[in-house]
Amino acid sequence: MNLIAELEAEQIASLGKTIPDFKAGDTIRVGYKVTEGTRTRVQNYEGVCISRKGGATLGASFTVRKISFGEGVERVFPLYSTNIDSIEVVRRGRVRRAKLYYLRDRRGKSARIAEVTNYKPKAAKADANANA
Repeated sequence: MNLIAELEAEQIASLGKTIPDFKAGDTIRVGYKVTEGTRTRVQNYEGVCISRKGGATLGASFTVRKISFGEGVERVFPLYSTNIDSIEVVRRGRVRRAKLYYLRDRRGKSARIAEVTNYKPKAAKADANANA
């Protein structure tokens, strides 16, 4: 591992955030901290993750798309932002692309994503390989 990757890994470890395993096609709920005047509250933003970018680096981000009052709304979240309170995977989607920008042109039934019912977490795979 080179020096920059080591420094980034240290920074990520110092943040102490647990990021769930999610990818494009998954429906996720992002708890985002919103400050209104002096008060701070957590607002949930639930939608389909249409892209992830930056891998596991500190500058990684993901885009979430939802339909709000009949209008498509997309929001880009930095993965390791201090304003993100929580990320929760609502349902896993089965897609064959890394970026789902084609969903922008679709409405209704053609915009549906099939659900994965036999999902196995990556951590469980690593543990299984270690035990074998």
